[in-house]
Amino acid sequence: MEQVTNSPTPTSDGKALAEDLAEALLTPGSAAEMLRLLNDLCTPAEVRTLAERWHVARLLDGTDLSYRDIHDATGVSTTTIVRVARFLRQEPHQGYRAAIDQLSKDKTNAG
Repeated sequence: MEQVTNSPTPTSDGKALAEDLAEALLTPGSAAEMLRLLNDLCTPAEVRTLAERWHVARLLDGTDLSYRDIHDATGVSTTTIVRVARFLRQEPHQGYRAAIDQLSKDKTNAG
């Protein structure tokens, strides 16, 4: 059977590039596969930064720790903690919220 490929077209359109990346990020079927993709896409420092932001979002949502307590426990800057808190609670994207809620739902359904 012939394999059909969707050849990319060169572009500098940020929205199109982000949408294409989002599609690629949906392809891994496991955490291990996603980590492999992230390690190809990002530098080790970028992966760590993303992981720290995610960890902070989960701490802000799932604990009563203050920003200072989170900083002291993780080493993440208070500026980053404030930014994550703003995106978690105020910004319209609600990406953190959707991911946290989905993980909670998955754990509830698995248990």
